[in-house]
Amino acid sequence: MQTTETSVELSLEAGVATLTLNRPQRLNSFNPAMHQALAAALDRLRDDVEVRVLVLTGAGRAFCAGQDLSDRAVLPGQQAVDLGQSIEDYYAPLVRRLRDMPKPVIAAVNGVAAGAGANIALACDLVIAARSARFTQAFSKVGLMPDSGGSYWLPRLLGQARAMGLALLAEPLPAEQAEEWGLIWRCVDDEDFPAAVRQLAEQLAGGPTLAYARIKRALQASEGNSLEQQLQLERDTQRELGFSADYREGVAAFLAKRPPRFGGQ
Repeated sequence: MQTTETSVELSLEAGVATLTLNRPQRLNSFNPAMHQALAAALDRLRDDVEVRVLVLTGAGRAFCAGQDLSDRAVLPGQQAVDLGQSIEDYYAPLVRRLRDMPKPVIAAVNGVAAGAGANIALACDLVIAARSARFTQAFSKVGLMPDSGGSYWLPRLLGQARAMGLALLAEPLPAEQAEEWGLIWRCVDDEDFPAAVRQLAEQLAGGPTLAYARIKRALQASEGNSLEQQLQLERDTQRELGFSADYREGVAAFLAKRPPRFGGQ
């Protein structure tokens, strides 16, 4: 199945939903129409039982260059734009949708990931990048600070020193170094990138979807939980998963020495 929703393309095959940001002439930078199309697509996919994994990528040579500044340019004499309202209306809800998706979300970073584009990628569960890709916290170049979760992800993933350097200096971080620093899951050669994304997506699409959803929830909760709270969460979640069909299938497959056939429930 393949459909086009204005500036976002959606395809679904064998449990893998692929959302492609499709404004290549603007390096897939965000405008309100693309925000709305992406939000609608994510809401549609959230509860679709046929979707076992979601891949977010970009058309052309960029993943996403962040906000389309030409869409809201502030020239001398013009009224200032309320950027806080833009975050409230678009970027914060997008981060929440990605984080709350009850199935794995892969950011397939095929090229430039700058500003909000870099941080939207970091909001996904796994980030796989082509070796030519670059991650740039470009905000300070226009007198702004990292948003779309950037001020949250960077110090947690990299520590204060590296996070501060990236945010203040706005220097591009090559994908290979992003992998070495622990910012992303994996960097692969450009020629191997499509196959690597496909293999990763197919692996997750065939996995225990309910368990993946609970893994996401538990790891996200650990950022604010005490050890005692996390132990209680593990107890309650493992109790739920222990009654799932996928757990019974996983044990049966292990004992029979065969690959499991997970149904996602």
